[in-house]
Amino acid sequence: MRISDAFTRGRPVISFEFFPPKTEAGFESLFRAIAKLKELSPSFVSVTWGAGGSTRTKTVELTARIQDEVGITAMSHLTCIGSTADELGATLAQLRGLGIENVLALGGDAPPDYVKPAGAFSYANELVALVRSRFEFCVGGACYPETHPRAPSAESDLAMLVQKVRAGVDFLITNLFFDNADYFRFVSRARAAGLSQPIVPGIMPIVSTASIRRMTALCGARIPAELERELDRAGDDDECTLEVGVAWATAQCRELLARGAPGLHFYTLNRSPATRRIFQSL
Repeated sequence: MRISDAFTRGRPVISFEFFPPKTEAGFESLFRAIAKLKELSPSFVSVTWGAGGSTRTKTVELTARIQDEVGITAMSHLTCIGSTADELGATLAQLRGLGIENVLALGGDAPPDYVKPAGAFSYANELVALVRSRFEFCVGGACYPETHPRAPSAESDLAMLVQKVRAGVDFLITNLFFDNADYFRFVSRARAAGLSQPIVPGIMPIVSTASIRRMTALCGARIPAELERELDRAGDDDECTLEVGVAWATAQCRELLARGAPGLHFYTLNRSPATRRIFQSL
């Protein structure tokens, strides 16, 4: 199934994101988690692409296995970092040969010692253009409600997004955020700039205070003061932190859907319990 078709069916498009485990035991554990989440009938799942293309083979393998063995539409991430245009073309051809119809085209995060290979792309719009010129994929793209951390301004970030979408993006998934006002302001700005594609909010259920603070520092997302206070009260108690995270994300999701968001994309971190609880409460 092409993911873009799911947005025409009149109900929220729900999706989950996973990353390739490092070990075979991790693969099997993940498959058990995905099998449980299949009971929730997600529209699709996505599989991440490691920094610098470090999980290229595992990403392709996991995406294909999810679609073939679990029976859920799967989307592979693909990034510019660490691959030449020819290598990216070869990966895209492999995905098509395996029956994958959907890719998420990303710029990617460069490792600290990254040296751009000759013939590699620098920006996601270049990757989108490659996909469109040679293959028949449904193409997703990323966006940042609170502005990409490397963008000099919100205006320049939106201008780059417009360029990427016009290269051939069918739908957008946002970076994680915790204040819905940021999402709705961003959608209004995107619409004013002429973008009509679905913009799916990305939801990160908090399960660890230390990890979420580390992630938000890297990606530029803001933790609202009220949520900070609740996390501080939870302290090092993982169970309390999980309860805070589930309650906050559930409230986010309720408002987002009530106000017309086209769906929800859950960053699961390969853990199903928090996502399952949020989904079932909705």
